[in-house]
Amino acid sequence: MRATRKTMQRQHNLTAYGFLLPWLIGFFCLTLGPMLGSLYLSLTKYNLLTAPKWVGLSNYVTIFTDDQTFTNSLWLTFKYVFMSVPLRLAFALLVAMALNKGIRALGIYRTVYYVPSLLGGSVAIAIVWRQIFDGSGLVNRFLGWFGIEGPSWISHPDYIVYTIISLSIWQFGSAMVIFLAGLKQIPGDLYEAAQVDGAGKARSFFRITLPMLTPVIFFNLVMSIINSFQAFTPAFVIGDGRGGPLDATMFYTLYLYMKGFSFFEMGYASALAWIMLLIVGGFTAIVFMTSKFWVFYGDSKDGR
Repeated sequence: MRATRKTMQRQHNLTAYGFLLPWLIGFFCLTLGPMLGSLYLSLTKYNLLTAPKWVGLSNYVTIFTDDQTFTNSLWLTFKYVFMSVPLRLAFALLVAMALNKGIRALGIYRTVYYVPSLLGGSVAIAIVWRQIFDGSGLVNRFLGWFGIEGPSWISHPDYIVYTIISLSIWQFGSAMVIFLAGLKQIPGDLYEAAQVDGAGKARSFFRITLPMLTPVIFFNLVMSIINSFQAFTPAFVIGDGRGGPLDATMFYTLYLYMKGFSFFEMGYASALAWIMLLIVGGFTAIVFMTSKFWVFYGDSKDGR
């Protein structure tokens, strides 16, 4: 009897592993394998044309001690992340609350607002955005109606990064859809009880809506941080493809790309990639560690 049970258990395990096999092959061959390969290359001098030469931690030492472009690109990326993520999430929540009023044809509105999230990372949209913010583009034409002479947003180093940030904010659709789903899960009787107690809309928002949405905010925040650190196409297309003007669009990912595929310093680029992995992992870990202080889960005993 016991032998039969063990045989059946083994068969069930083999069946489970059979279903998992495609994912396991993809994980080891397409994810873990390339990661370990890039880790090895980060410890070598490799130009794609000759065999890798072991240099140990030399690439990392050079990055942190003798690479001013690394520092500038990192700070520019931080600026982009710290500005675009809060603004995109705030705008997404605002639109989600507007759509949560029981309006007709809600599915059409959700689709229309979600489309930019699908197209926003494409080269075509980045080219359109470049035309919109050109010296004679749509934005300056609009300002001209009020007698304001706008600058050439994409050729001025002080303004071009804000055009890229505005493109990021425009891609609020995916976060908006998730916020909208979270809003629909908030029980209506909470708002009714608050109204009976004399709470206004602002108080209901900060006392009910935001606390009940914190799990959704947490998810959107983590995903937005990860995606923002990986921003590449807008900086490459809206800029000149080399970080111009005056390195104003030299995002970290663009610098990594240039080191690897323009200067063929693949070992150095691999080291940059691993530093970025640690940075993104660090920010994600901070969000997870602090979540216990501000994320509210209604089904737990202590509210978290």
